[in-house]
Amino acid sequence: MASMAFLPFVLAIGIWVSWSDMKFMKIPNKAVMALAAVWLVVGLVLVIFQQLPLQTWLWGWVLGAGVLVITFLATVAGLIGAGDAKFAAAMAPFFISADIRFVCALFAACLLGAFVGHRGMRLVTPFRRATADWASWTNKDFPMGLALSGTLILYLLATMLLQF
Repeated sequence: MASMAFLPFVLAIGIWVSWSDMKFMKIPNKAVMALAAVWLVVGLVLVIFQQLPLQTWLWGWVLGAGVLVITFLATVAGLIGAGDAKFAAAMAPFFISADIRFVCALFAACLLGAFVGHRGMRLVTPFRRATADWASWTNKDFPMGLALSGTLILYLLATMLLQF
């Protein structure tokens, strides 16, 4: 039930983050705040209707804070961008009950798929012409928001399908 409730909001935010990261090489703070608001509002509604344990919802905030600290340090070290760090922290609560092995495998698959897809579409002339203003085509960095949002969306879809 929780995955089904979160998915419509996360899907919209994930598409926004992916598009913005490819077009501008930036993940908007508004998107990060929107994702955190989904955990806050939808999560609280699920707690009230006993579809998500209060303790799980609260531990999600703790996980998000922990990921924020770790990704902040990674940003300071120049390993990841600040937008990626903030978005990863906002994503973290949704994985509070997840099997870390599954999440890591899913992220690896999404990262590879996003990288190959992004680099491949860069070579398709009609697509490249239609998106000529995208900063990610010429930037040496990869728009990690594409892989991060894909991981979150596919995780929620997988957990939703496993519930049936």
